[in-house]
Amino acid sequence: MFEYLEPDASGASNLPPDNFSKPQPRPERVRHMLYGSLAGIDRTIKILHSLGYADPNDWSEPMPTDQPNLWMAILTKILLIE
Repeated sequence: MFEYLEPDASGASNLPPDNFSKPQPRPERVRHMLYGSLAGIDRTIKILHSLGYADPNDWSEPMPTDQPNLWMAILTKILLIE
């Protein structure tokens, strides 16, 4: 059963001090680059979206490369790392 502990006269709690501290997650930037045909890039973006990893609007517009029929799209995600 829950037991309420009154603070003592000094205002301090009767609870033991918190001896552990959780590490604070830090943000880390991760960049994904897709290279392929427009159809291949589109399909991969849709697969990653169906898995809940990234929204299709988070990706850059496909950009042509110096190779024929080779395009590139970029996604930058910020992950919290503990």
